[in-house]
Amino acid sequence: MFEKTVNKTKAWKKLEHHYKHFRKLQMKDLFAVDPDRAKKFSVNFDAMYLDYSKNRINDRTMKLLLNLARECDLENKIKAMFKGDKINVTEKRPVLHIALRNRANTPIYVDGKNVMPQINEVLAKMKKFSDAVRFGEFRGQTGKKLTNIVNIGIGGSDLGPVMACEALRKYWAKDINCYFISNIDGTACAEVLNKIDPETTLFIVASKTFTTIETLTNARTCRKWLVDALGEHAVAKHFVALSTNTKEVEKFGINPENMFEFWDFVGGRYSMWSAIGLIIAIAVGFENFERMLEGAYAMDQHFYNTDFEHNIPVILAMLGIWYNNFFGLHRYAVIPYDQYLQYVPMYLQQLDMESNGKFVAMNGEYVKYATGPVLFGGAGTNVQHSFFQLIHQGPEVVPIDFVIPAISHNEVGEHHEILVANVLAQGEALMRGKTVKEAAAELKKAGKSREEINYLKRFKSFEGNRPSNTIVFKKIDPYTLGMLIAMYEHKVFVQGVVWNVDSFDQYGVELGKQMALSILPELQGTAYGIGHDASTTSLIELIKKLRK
Repeated sequence: MFEKTVNKTKAWKKLEHHYKHFRKLQMKDLFAVDPDRAKKFSVNFDAMYLDYSKNRINDRTMKLLLNLARECDLENKIKAMFKGDKINVTEKRPVLHIALRNRANTPIYVDGKNVMPQINEVLAKMKKFSDAVRFGEFRGQTGKKLTNIVNIGIGGSDLGPVMACEALRKYWAKDINCYFISNIDGTACAEVLNKIDPETTLFIVASKTFTTIETLTNARTCRKWLVDALGEHAVAKHFVALSTNTKEVEKFGINPENMFEFWDFVGGRYSMWSAIGLIIAIAVGFENFERMLEGAYAMDQHFYNTDFEHNIPVILAMLGIWYNNFFGLHRYAVIPYDQYLQYVPMYLQQLDMESNGKFVAMNGEYVKYATGPVLFGGAGTNVQHSFFQLIHQGPEVVPIDFVIPAISHNEVGEHHEILVANVLAQGEALMRGKTVKEAAAELKKAGKSREEINYLKRFKSFEGNRPSNTIVFKKIDPYTLGMLIAMYEHKVFVQGVVWNVDSFDQYGVELGKQMALSILPELQGTAYGIGHDASTTSLIELIKKLRK
């Protein structure tokens, strides 16, 4: 455990001093004096290229940031995670999503037991079952092929599979359709059930304990829909479980042979590499699922073995700390310029904010510095017409990660060239900006009067000096998707180490859920006056009245 408060370290103090002298420097000036800047501040690894030259940094900035990582004992913390130490200290658990994609199959021990045999056993079971569904060997109650696959989960049991399936849509089997039910809102169930045929539908219920209220409520609704159509015996032919609770799975009517296990050493938001990814394997084929694991493994090895100066997750993490803790910029955006990656920002919201949105340090004391930032984003170029006004001219700067494949899966006319031109232009425009003088010259060239120029020139100017990273792939495929997501996982881990918070618990999720369970019987009329505040009590009464 890192006991020293990070903002009291020597490296932190040096960064504070460096920031005072550096904060007003302009990136465009740094580019002007250093023709090798783009080469110096970039990393080319395997199928990924990172350009981080459009950041408010110089050589000294990076040296100081990486010294901070070292002073926080990052190297040993990385080793501790990879060897299975219980780095989730509040829950006394190891953190081993890296074991799920350990393609070298080197032993990884938990409490003296190598976990790789059980991981490989589940992977083999996933392969056998996903192949059986895809090739029509595992069929429904009436003998029809199962072509509608419905994943019922929430949080990590939903966001990862949704994101990956959409990202790899081009790899789906032609006769497979994937659907996802997560929200407890009945509309989520109803809209999916209205689109599918019970005879050709397979439901995947993802709940480790098989007690998650949202997931089990949705699963029971789907079960009733199926039973009403095909009878009780159909449940075993149309439902499988991703769980560890054999008793409840059997009670539901699912054949325990069709129950896929995962483990406490894998947190929900890190679980798509496990049996939680079953719908991904069915949709794209197990070979492509394995390619995704291989891409993640390649990034794991890069993270574990590469010096910090060339380590992509470490560089991104420390740049984030530079802006969050020294510039006071507490939000950032991830913008993939690829329609297939449209759910990546939503997935990363959970990964980042659930991991590092903490106000208590590992030593049990309240932190006195910012931790996890707010993350938002969406697919480019759509977001250029929504929140990019704020990105360019809002008073608070928002650092950005741009993600772009060089080649599209759908090369239609000039579409992709226009898309790439846009992402490159955005990065350059955010960095360069446009001075008031430049804006005035443009207005004059456009034939505006002196009065119009004097009025409009500030509106048409851009501050610039706004940072961004550009992450380039040749093409989005299972391997590069695995690399991308593993990269962000490790980035979040590094920041948690520096901030000295437990990135792997999520107690903040629990309080609202606990209180909802106390309110539910009041809404149902089976309990009264449990002692809420006046606002909540009046809202309960209003909603009960409206429902009558």
